[in-house]
Amino acid sequence: MGEIYSKSSEKVNQLEPKKETIKFLLDYSKALKVLKLKKMKIEVNQN
Repeated sequence: MGEIYSKSSEKVNQLEPKKETIKFLLDYSKALKVLKLKKMKIEVNQN
């Protein structure tokens, strides 16, 4: 088991997300509201 982690791993490529993807995720997170009512949580997307 120790040998698996001690071996040098291959170079990992860094992923570069598209600007559209980042914008979509930021806009979605800004529009998402979570309401807490008693013991429930309600997620509302305000788009």
